[in-house]
Amino acid sequence: MTIQEYETKTNMAMKSLIITTCLLVLAIVQIGAQDDYCFGKDDSRPQTRHFTSKTAYQIAKSTNIEKQYLVPGCTPQKIWIFHRHGTRLPSKSTIQKFPRLEQLRDLIGGNYRRKSDLPENRLCSEDLIALKMWKLNASITEDMENYLTSQGYEDLRGTAKTYQKYFPEVLTKEYDNEYYLFRHTDTQRTTESFKAFTEGLFGVNSGAVAQEIPEQDLLLRPYDYCTSWSSQNYKNEGSESAKFRNSALWNQTLADISARLGFNYTLDASDIELMYDMCRYEQAWQVDRTSVWCAAFLAEQVTVFEYEDDLRYFYKSGYGNAANSRLNCRAAKDMLTHLSSKTAPHVISYFGHSTGVQTLINALGINKDEVPLLASNYDQQGNRKWATSKIDPFAANFVAVKYQCDDDTENKEKAIFFLNQDAVDLSWCKVGLCNWNEVLERYSHLLNADCDTYYCGDGANAISISLGALLMTAIVYLINLM
Repeated sequence: MTIQEYETKTNMAMKSLIITTCLLVLAIVQIGAQDDYCFGKDDSRPQTRHFTSKTAYQIAKSTNIEKQYLVPGCTPQKIWIFHRHGTRLPSKSTIQKFPRLEQLRDLIGGNYRRKSDLPENRLCSEDLIALKMWKLNASITEDMENYLTSQGYEDLRGTAKTYQKYFPEVLTKEYDNEYYLFRHTDTQRTTESFKAFTEGLFGVNSGAVAQEIPEQDLLLRPYDYCTSWSSQNYKNEGSESAKFRNSALWNQTLADISARLGFNYTLDASDIELMYDMCRYEQAWQVDRTSVWCAAFLAEQVTVFEYEDDLRYFYKSGYGNAANSRLNCRAAKDMLTHLSSKTAPHVISYFGHSTGVQTLINALGINKDEVPLLASNYDQQGNRKWATSKIDPFAANFVAVKYQCDDDTENKEKAIFFLNQDAVDLSWCKVGLCNWNEVLERYSHLLNADCDTYYCGDGANAISISLGALLMTAIVYLINLM
C-alpha cells in the first residue's frame, strides 16, 4: 500500500468517524431536548387551557358559533346575556405575596447554577433564562386589587362585537335606553366590563347607562345574602377538596414540581400555588405571550391543580350541593320572563361574577355529570362536563337567543343557549335548538318560583326578620309619640 493510498484510506476513516460522532451528538441533543420540556417553545401549550376560572377567554372560547347561530327559517328576536367580568388583577392577599416570587426565582436560579441532583426533565435553558430575567411588576399595588386589566377590557369589547356580528338584527349599533337594559354589580371590574361591552356595540361616547345598583343586589349577587350558602364546607377539613389535597397524587405532584425546579425537598404548597397563580394571571393578562412561571408546570401537573379547583367549585356553586341549583333563581326567572315577553327591552345584559355564572349554569342543568366529582375519582373524571376552564374562564358569558320561526307550524318560538360562544347541548333539544314551550316546561319550577323563599330559606328569612323588626320598632316609636 502506498503512502498516498494509506492517507486516502485514513482520511476516509476520519471523515466517517467525524460524521458518526456528529450524528451521535445530534441524537444525544435531540434526546435531551425531548427530556427537557420547553414551555416557551411549545406552540400548543396545553396547560393554558386548564387554568379553571383564571383561563384566558381568548383560549377558552369556542369557535363553533359560526356553524350554530344561523337557523333556517328563523329570525332572532330577543337576547339575554349574563357576562362575567373580563381578566382582572389578583386579590389583595395575593398581591401581598408577590415579593416571595422574587425569592423563589433566585432560589431556582441558584439550584441550577449548582447543577447537582437536577432531574432528567429539568427546565430547558430558554425557560430558565426567561425565569431568571423575570421582574416583579411594581405598578400592581394593593389598592388595585381585582381591577379589570386592559386585556379584560378587550375581552368584553370583543365579545360584544362577536355577538353583534352574528345577531345584527337584535344587537343594533344604535343605543336606545328602552331597547337595551344593562346592569352591573358594584365593583370596578364589572363597571368597566359594562363600559367595554357597550363600546364594542355602539362605539365610544354612546351614552349607554346601566340600571341603578340596589343596596341589596339579590339579582346579580344573591350569594351575598344567603348564610347557609356562605357557611357550607367546600374546601376545609372533611371536604372533597381537602381530601384530594391530602392524597398521594397531590403530594407527589408537589414533590415532582419541586424536584424539577432543583429543590431537594418539597416546597410548601403555598409557594407552588403562588407560582401557579402568577402563571395563570400573566398568561391571561397577555394572551399572545408566555408567562415564565408556567414553565414550572408540565401539562399533567396542571390537570391535577385543575381538578382540585373544580372540586371546590363543584361543591361551592356546582352540582355538589343541591341548594346551589336554587341560588340563582332570580336571574334564571328574569331570563325566562324577558324572552317570553313581546315588549321592550329587546336586549338585557348583566355583568357579574364567577359564582353568578356557575350557579346559573347549575340552575339550568347544564354540564351536569352523571357521577359526582370526588377526591377519589380523579382518574375517571378526565372528560367531566363540570370543567370550569370551559364553563367559567375570565369573561365567561351565557347568552340566550329567542327565535321566531314562521316556517314551523307547530313550534314557531325556539331558543339557543350559548356558553362562551358554543351552543349548549341539552338532551331535550335538537343540536342546541330548543322549542320554547319545552324550555318553559322544563324550567317551570324557576319561572313559577317565589324566589324570596326558594333561593335561600335562611337568607330570605333573615331579610324578612330584619324588615319585620324595623316595622315593629317604627310602630312602637309611633305609639310612644301618642
